[in-house]
Amino acid sequence: MVPDRATIGAMKAHANKWHASVTIEVPFHDVDAMGIVWHGHYLKYLEIARCALLESIGYNYRQMSESGYSWPIVGVRVRYPKPATFGQRITVSASIKEYEHRLRIAYLITDAETGARLTRASTIQVAVNNTTREVCFASPQVLLARLGAVDS
Repeated sequence: MVPDRATIGAMKAHANKWHASVTIEVPFHDVDAMGIVWHGHYLKYLEIARCALLESIGYNYRQMSESGYSWPIVGVRVRYPKPATFGQRITVSASIKEYEHRLRIAYLITDAETGARLTRASTIQVAVNNTTREVCFASPQVLLARLGAVDS
């Protein structure tokens, strides 16, 4: 089914609300002998932005747990076109791209001064019922309500 223009417009309006950015100065302990950020530390930067995003929709990890769900990461994809370096100020932006059956968040890491793109990434999270430990094949109503996708 192809969404109509009103639906597409509503989705774009929501997408603008489902965005957060943080600025980080790359610390010395995150770089390797070449002075560039070790690839594994980018996941930490994504987590910082993801937490800011979840906080902005009123559904942080504590609230997720209190609502009866865990949201483990089940997939990560990262592209590193340019390295971040020691002392560089970077902006890490996170945006919700999918939410109906899983939570897919897209990330963009840029140089805070120039806006040059450094890294693109995405993560996939699924809801797991804390009581039954079963994976949910549709996102819980509590997430949809926090996103404004259904009436709460």
